[in-house]
Amino acid sequence: MLDALDKDLLKVVADLEDIPKGAYNIRKNGKLASRATSANINIETNAENTGIIVTIAPGTINESVHIPVILSEAGLNDVVYNTFIVGSGSDVTIIAGCGIHCGGSAPEGHEGIHEFRVGKGARVKYVEKHYATGPGAGKRTLNPTTKVFLEENAHVEMELTQIGGVDDADRLNEATLGAGSSILIMERVMTDGNQKASSKNEIILAGENSRSNMVSRSVIKGNSRQNFYATMTARAKCVGHIECDAIIMDNGTNETIPALRAEHPDAELSHEASIGKIAGDQLMKLMSLGLTYDEAVNRIIQGFLR
Repeated sequence: MLDALDKDLLKVVADLEDIPKGAYNIRKNGKLASRATSANINIETNAENTGIIVTIAPGTINESVHIPVILSEAGLNDVVYNTFIVGSGSDVTIIAGCGIHCGGSAPEGHEGIHEFRVGKGARVKYVEKHYATGPGAGKRTLNPTTKVFLEENAHVEMELTQIGGVDDADRLNEATLGAGSSILIMERVMTDGNQKASSKNEIILAGENSRSNMVSRSVIKGNSRQNFYATMTARAKCVGHIECDAIIMDNGTNETIPALRAEHPDAELSHEASIGKIAGDQLMKLMSLGLTYDEAVNRIIQGFLR
């Protein structure tokens, strides 16, 4: 059963007011809380009992599957390995995310490894949000991993967001693209206090005419630290771009290292990176419209992360 706290976490990380319609799998404190399948989307526990296998039938259009995780048990470090098999010609949305509520001094954490095998001509939108809250002093850790394999002419769009409250995060994204396939990865991470977050990204453009765009937005507040590393490797005629921007506030620190590796003469790769602070003229303009300093800063941050 889901209590009021569980529902609050689900609202934040998966935009769910209640149990969703269609296929879903809700995991609570390391165990299955609730599950449903549909005619085109099947969910089953894997043979190792370490996660789930989500199988989406070829040609499935305009359907979604929710797979959120919620934690509120002191001392629990939950680890899952989920596999998504997306049939050719389908067009689906997968909504994940993890919410942690820490009420004591013991640490809580979640490590979710998600592997996507996207069939020919299929399209996937993947939305993942991470969030931690609660009055406890226990360390809150979230270490998400995504591994994406795209067949010919497949397309994946990923929205990866760390909203706040996470003390330590090691984020890893890997993708291998087949001929004519494309991927857009949009990652947004905000840290504060003494929090740390590291994002490592490895994208391999293996197929001819494949395309990739990696976009990172970081806000580093307090004494927190963020590191962003991205490597894009071209093994065929292709187009790839890395864009990473960070706003530093207070005593925050950031290291950003984008890398391009061309192994084919017709590869077109580019990157741009910037690290800076909130511009004073932006603050003055918003404050002249009646906003307080804190309201103006928040407005700028929200617009930057959007």
